[in-house]
Amino acid sequence: MHRRFAFLDHPGPLAFAHRGGAAENHENTHAAFARAVELGYRYLETDAHATADGVLIAFHDHTLDRVTDRRGRIAELPYREVRRARIGGVAEIPLLEDLLGAWPDIRFNIDVKEAPAIWPLAEAIERTNAYDRVCLTSFSEARLTAARRAVGREVAFSLGPRGVAALRTASLSAGYGRLLTGLARSGAACAQVPMGFRGLKVTTRSLVRTAHAVGMQVHVWTVDDPARMDELLDMGVDGIMTDNITGLRDVLEARGQWHPGRAAA
Repeated sequence: MHRRFAFLDHPGPLAFAHRGGAAENHENTHAAFARAVELGYRYLETDAHATADGVLIAFHDHTLDRVTDRRGRIAELPYREVRRARIGGVAEIPLLEDLLGAWPDIRFNIDVKEAPAIWPLAEAIERTNAYDRVCLTSFSEARLTAARRAVGREVAFSLGPRGVAALRTASLSAGYGRLLTGLARSGAACAQVPMGFRGLKVTTRSLVRTAHAVGMQVHVWTVDDPARMDELLDMGVDGIMTDNITGLRDVLEARGQWHPGRAAA
């Protein structure tokens, strides 16, 4: 049941720079990702959208409105318009393929935000030969399944929403053998979960034990408080996604669990 993915081949808890480390730089910008790599991060979290003409960008929102100086829905705009937008008024929106190519030793956790991004993402992974250093995730089971099929080769992927719900249910009682069997057969490398959702506690010791029993790691998002980071690490989670990249590095260093990449300053 224990499947190995090169994406997960790293000692100690995995430290993910969420959107590059949004607490310290404009999110999903080349500067943010470069700063995380400079600090020693080997795992970057980002998002995949495609413009109306099929250009793949690293950007979280469906629209430009929140973080750039322009407005409009990305899927309805040609790239010639999107490329004029500036995050925080200063930074260009990066092409996801450029990020994959910029750091060949870095792993990318990629959230597929809309269906039009699926084929451009598969093509970018092929052109950069990034199969072993990407993990695909999505809040849509259908998108996640379609993305895996489009890639055409085995890559790491996380459980979708239904899988996470099944994992939580199975963790609450020993009487869910069929759920455990289904989770074990899913082939997912990991469960990526919040600490809680709508008043429900999601990340518990029981959930972590259940995930480990079926061969999955547990990565928790998005955790910026150092005390919460310590709590989760004591619980046995395998990775933390954070906007507070300096804070997570410091916590892991204090615990003797920081294993920086070669590009660390």
